[in-house]
Amino acid sequence: MDVRDAVASRYSCRAFLPHPVPEHVVRAILEQAARAPSGGNLQPWRVVALAGEPLEELKAMLRPRFATELPRGEGAEYQVYPSPLDAPYRSRRFSVGEALYRSIGVAREDRAARIRQYARNYLFFDAPAALFCSIERGMGPPQWSDLGGFVQTVMLLARAYGLHSCAQEAWTNWHKTVSRFIGLPAEELLFCAIAIGYADAHAPINGWRSPRESLAAFATFRGFSGPAPHS
Repeated sequence: MDVRDAVASRYSCRAFLPHPVPEHVVRAILEQAARAPSGGNLQPWRVVALAGEPLEELKAMLRPRFATELPRGEGAEYQVYPSPLDAPYRSRRFSVGEALYRSIGVAREDRAARIRQYARNYLFFDAPAALFCSIERGMGPPQWSDLGGFVQTVMLLARAYGLHSCAQEAWTNWHKTVSRFIGLPAEELLFCAIAIGYADAHAPINGWRSPRESLAAFATFRGFSGPAPHS
């Protein structure tokens, strides 16, 4: 798959088919993703991959807690969004949330239904494989940036193998349970999980796409010469 096609076809998949993902495919994705840019070649990413019985065991541990502990769970270990979240970012986040719930017919005032859907984050949307990504606590913003580039590379490579994915920072809300379960050392901070599998193309929640701002809204060009290429 051409990288342009991988970028264009990647989305946050929230409904997966039960087909297993072979271990050799996950290994290949991670080995190739390690070529992601890394300042000073620190390669600050760490990954624990789960499938099969271990994945089901983790989900079974969390399910009984959904009714009383969501949406906060154990409390986030890091703040995913700035507070307050100012314009235009707040409206973008609000709009994408509305589009998600609208795709499955959940009204804004139906908090119980929203919580049920939110809980599916912690079932990996039924994906058959999951990756937990962590980073040493002493690392700074540049290394977090490298980790983000690694996560993106994983998701684009997944497309090359016919897979879809969903990066989930929401897992910081269960950082205590997950860290114990996967044996994360105290000096490691859980950054996110990535659900990986084969998309259920018929699921309504997979049928919408989040909008993106126009190039003019975020990019400035100076010093270039010659006519713009035809798109």
